Amino acid sequence: MSFRDNLIKARSHLVFLAALGCGLLLVIALENVEKTPATTAEAPTEQPAASEAASVMAAFEAITPLPLAVVGQSSADDIAYAKIAWQYFVNNTNETTGLVNSADKYPSTTMWETGSYFVAVISADMLGLIEPDEAKARIGKAMQTLATIRLFDDLLPNKAYNVQTAELVDYGNKPSERGLGWSALDIARMVGALGQVKHRYPDLGAQVATVMDKWHLSEMVEDGQLVGGNIADGQLRRDQEGRLGYEQYAAKAMMLFGYDMYRAYHTEETMMVQDVEGLPIPVDTRLHRNTTPAFTVSEPYIFDGLEFGFDARSIRFATAIYKAQEARFRETGILTAVSESHLDVAPYFVYSSIWGGGAPWAVMTFKGERLDSKRTTTTKTAFAWDALFGTDYTRELVTALAPLGDPERGWPEGIYEADGKSNSSVTTNTNAVVLASLAFKAHGPLIRAEP
Repeated sequence: MSFRDNLIKARSHLVFLAALGCGLLLVIALENVEKTPATTAEAPTEQPAASEAASVMAAFEAITPLPLAVVGQSSADDIAYAKIAWQYFVNNTNETTGLVNSADKYPSTTMWETGSYFVAVISADMLGLIEPDEAKARIGKAMQTLATIRLFDDLLPNKAYNVQTAELVDYGNKPSERGLGWSALDIARMVGALGQVKHRYPDLGAQVATVMDKWHLSEMVEDGQLVGGNIADGQLRRDQEGRLGYEQYAAKAMMLFGYDMYRAYHTEETMMVQDVEGLPIPVDTRLHRNTTPAFTVSEPYIFDGLEFGFDARSIRFATAIYKAQEARFRETGILTAVSESHLDVAPYFVYSSIWGGGAPWAVMTFKGERLDSKRTTTTKTAFAWDALFGTDYTRELVTALAPLGDPERGWPEGIYEADGKSNSSVTTNTNAVVLASLAFKAHGPLIRAEP
């Protein structure tokens, strides 16, 4: 194969690296740290001097990044844990559509969870739980469905789909003629997973192209930012989407396919620093869903490290976020591994934050209400921090949560901090993160691991 052909094959990776380089230059420039509009319709606020932005980032200069703990092999326990996680996908994959239930036996899904499924399949292949042919068959079946699903307004995937029929649905899994709109973050997570599919299984590249060519991805990128589509009074409203952590993770995913995400990848103009357990925690200055002070959770930093590999900025953010959780344990004796998580009781979903709603360790509902009684020591966060940093504390977390694994169903969300009872909800995202974490321990970041 000629040098020109090799360059053409590698073009998406070269674009990704070039975009990351530009992003890092922006980090060094350290500009702007006040609030930006919550929606594209709002007027911009006056931006601060560069020296103010520099002082925000200076808080992280003293953070010594923890070394990554890539072991290079899997232990017997690792494989046993991975088999438990994979059983969830055996149980919840629909044979007709190839899609996977978002939670055990609940036949609805989003693009975020479908991306998680693809990551789970790739991880299971890397760990030797399934053969490459099965991995390609599973992903290929799901992509056949993704290539034929009805899109919201013929533009982009709807926010939710019925797993059994691939029909557009609302959040109650009821049929929806038009749909709910689109989530730019969810689709970006799916795009990142498709990038991993291309990297791992080049012969599926044509199917990836078929899917992505049908989606009008340029509709959700505007001036270097992600834009979501939401229905308000029957009309489509386009809103800037993403907050600190999630926004940069999604930007990296879109960069894989050459999208210019310079504003989404940049952080300083929308970031403040809050002290939690003596550590600087990066917090978004914008409101969550335009109502509640934004929150910082582990999830996007975990995904960034496991899938793409940390950059010079995100490793410092992740180190501080992890260390704050360990420090809380040292101070209180309460095992702490928090992130967004499903619940087995109403309201069924919360964001367990390091900082959120204006306070440390706040647990917030989707509507922005406090619900600290449902703080969960989460399985996925424990496995992920252990894979990434491998400290004595992360090993203690995994040891405490290991008995929860159910070989017949998969891994539940974790343990309620208030009473020590199991949060028994079993989901795609938790089991996918467990698999990705165990694959990382053996091979390093998934997008960089050799096929």
